[in-house]
Formats: sequence, structure tokens, C-alpha cells
Amino acid sequence: QVQLVESGGGSVEPGGSLRLSCGASGYTLGNYAMAWFRQAPGKEREGIAAINRDGGDRYAESVQGRFTIFWDNGKNTLGLQMNDLKPEDTAMYYCAEGKSYYGTSFDRIAYNYWGQGTQVTVSS
Repeated sequence: QVQLVESGGGSVEPGGSLRLSCGASGYTLGNYAMAWFRQAPGKEREGIAAINRDGGDRYAESVQGRFTIFWDNGKNTLGLQMNDLKPEDTAMYYCAEGKSYYGTSFDRIAYNYWGQGTQVTVSS
């Protein structure tokens, strides 16, 4: 069983930045596609950024141009750089490992393993 662990969440003012990380103890990431999802209170969990093993990426329209998904530490860590944060970005953020090498789907069924989430709050 792969256990993914997210970190880097917190509270920030609008316009600020945060960097999220996702790792797994005793397990090497980077062999399968991965993604970041988020879930705001009362809303469905939505995919916002995905990356395949070769670095090809995909973004939801709501975060395009502001968020960047990337492999870090020799692909042992998945990162998400979030800039120009807005109050509507407030949510629990989850990383997930996909079932395929190259798929960048935002369909939850395409992902095998999930972390427990890290909270991001954007408010003034």
C-alpha cells in the first residue's frame, strides 16, 4: 500500500504564494502519472493539475497560468507551486498517483493512491 503525504499548506493573503509537496516513505514516485486535486467545503473533489512520467502536464482552467506542477528531488517528490492565490483557491489539497504512465486525466477513477490532504486557506 502506497502512503502519500502532502505538506506545505497554510494560510495566505490573496495574491500570495504557497508550494505544496507530496512524497511517499519507502516508495519512489515518478514512475506513474500523478495529479493534484482539491476539495472545498460542500463541493466535489476536482482535479487541478496533472503530470505524466515524462513531465507532460495539464491544468484546470481555474488555475492555468497561476499554478505549476512539477517533479522534484529527482522525481522522488511531486510539487505544486501556487502563485497569485485567490480566496476561491481555499480547499483541502490532495496528491494522487495514477494507474498509467502517461495519462493526465482529472477523473478520480484514474488514480490508485491518495494522500490525506493539506489545507490551503486564502483570506485577508
